Amino acid sequence: MPHHKLIARLQAVGSLSEQDQLRLTRMPYKVKSVADGEYVVREGDKPGSCIVVINGFLSRQRVVNARNQISSFYLAGDMPDLPTLHLPIADSDLCSVGKSMIAAVPHSSLREMMNESPGLTHAFWRETLIHAAIYREWVENLGSRQALGRVAHLLCELAARMSFVGLADNGNFRLPLTQQDVADACGLSVVHVNRTIQELRNLALIEWESHNVTLLRPEELKAVAEFSSEYLHELDPSGG
Repeated sequence: MPHHKLIARLQAVGSLSEQDQLRLTRMPYKVKSVADGEYVVREGDKPGSCIVVINGFLSRQRVVNARNQISSFYLAGDMPDLPTLHLPIADSDLCSVGKSMIAAVPHSSLREMMNESPGLTHAFWRETLIHAAIYREWVENLGSRQALGRVAHLLCELAARMSFVGLADNGNFRLPLTQQDVADACGLSVVHVNRTIQELRNLALIEWESHNVTLLRPEELKAVAEFSSEYLHELDPSGG
């Protein structure tokens, strides 16, 4: 059910009333399984619905100067194409990384819910702003850090975002990315990514076997990455 992770995601960065949570449980949707490498949205499409990621990963990407550039990853609970409610033409591709499951919610249903609820309007607007903040952080990561910091920052971000929706446990999480995906996200060659991951392993900062990643010394990894999670805007679970 798409609303479970969506509610968890929205609750991680803001509050939702019980009535708004009930609205989300009742929203109509169409579920689809997506194969590895399958496109969900293509640049130039005019979607009539917004996507909720139920499980798996999606990437936002474009081919720039013959090179594929990934500009964001989306995981369970994310709605990567909320801007299509107001910007009708998709300006990039959304592609599945590994096998994924998504739900498509009609624009008309989302608009109806938002007309009924200022709280949901605020929640979706906040979510759009947070993804914009993530995008800015990615631009700074690519423009200002060396390879070690870039890859470390990506791992720190994904670990934090996955923990928001219960997909990371004590720094351990499943990551379907290939080294090519990491290269496309970090603006590096596959060879450079391989060397960088080996360096992180040799520093005993991470374990990465198959698709399982463990952050062994997360605070030291954050220092390498110059990572602060403030741009993710998670609420303090303690209420402080």
